[in-house]
Amino acid sequence: MMRKMMRNKNHIFNLIFVSVFFLFSISMSAAEAEEKKEIDTKAIIFEHVQDAYDWHIITLGEHHVSIPLPVIVKSADRGWFVFSSARLAHGHAYEGFYLSHETGKVMEKQEDGSEIRPLDISLTKNACSIVMSCVLLLVIFLKLARSYRNKPMEGRKGFAGVIEMLFLFIYDDLIKPAIGKDYKKFAPYLLTVFFFIFINNLLGLIPIFPGGANVTGNIAITMVLALITFLVTNIFGTREYWKEIFWPEVPAWLKVPLPLMPLIEIIGILTKPFALMVRLFANMLAGHMIVLVLISLIFIFTMMMGVIAGGVVAVISVLFSIFMILIDVLVCFIQAYVFTMLSAIFIGMARVEPHHVKTKN
Repeated sequence: MMRKMMRNKNHIFNLIFVSVFFLFSISMSAAEAEEKKEIDTKAIIFEHVQDAYDWHIITLGEHHVSIPLPVIVKSADRGWFVFSSARLAHGHAYEGFYLSHETGKVMEKQEDGSEIRPLDISLTKNACSIVMSCVLLLVIFLKLARSYRNKPMEGRKGFAGVIEMLFLFIYDDLIKPAIGKDYKKFAPYLLTVFFFIFINNLLGLIPIFPGGANVTGNIAITMVLALITFLVTNIFGTREYWKEIFWPEVPAWLKVPLPLMPLIEIIGILTKPFALMVRLFANMLAGHMIVLVLISLIFIFTMMMGVIAGGVVAVISVLFSIFMILIDVLVCFIQAYVFTMLSAIFIGMARVEPHHVKTKN
């Protein structure tokens, strides 16, 4: 047992050492390459946290290696267009479409010179990452389901054991107590939400393909997740739940003629999904931006004080970045857990049963 623990520690140490060396080498080479250039740190940071029409892999000198993704847009008067995002690279235009420097979105130039935003359903970096994470989750859980069907009484170890532990933890210790007797009806949705957020959070920490997409740090995606929870909560709300909203047990002057309490309850219904949306978005976006700011310090100090100062700052920045990434691994789980917990609590509150008053004989 002790020998196995020592081997695990050595593997962890080697992984950290290689990561430090890898990031330090990249930082130093980038600092030397950009020593005499103006660095727009704001553009660098937001370029990495925003969505894109291609998947950037690596930059070699002045050559950017990336995977072009399909652009699918509908012109205002010319119909649908499907083409590779490589046609829009380096400021080029294709069939009147081009990428806006301000927003990074596809724009269309009309014959009169005006610019409009076409209907855009392109497979962007975030959309592609969502598809890959869904396929990955399907592969993992279908394989585990097949394993449980063939050997239901066999204990699981390794990766399968971790997934089983997380599954039972969310199912038994979160969903059951929060929802109550109807927990089986909502367990599939809540488990899907947890693992979807968790896997995308982890993929966002991987700096190279197939990771690096800031899926859960995109407010549009967290808004959709929060909206689904909002719909599930209110569609499956009981009659008693709606009664407590529109006709709560408070003095009549708080309900008529001015519906003060119902108005407060309705505002509460709307603020719940807003809190879900902003909490997940802000926490995941902040984690990515902190690491990018630490790396950007290398370029700033290199420009101000030279390569030597940039090299010293690179060591500190890389070490702090690795520390923040390790913290973010924990944050990935916490944010997935908090979103699932709040969703379960909101659903459980909507499944309230009628209050029965006991009378004395």
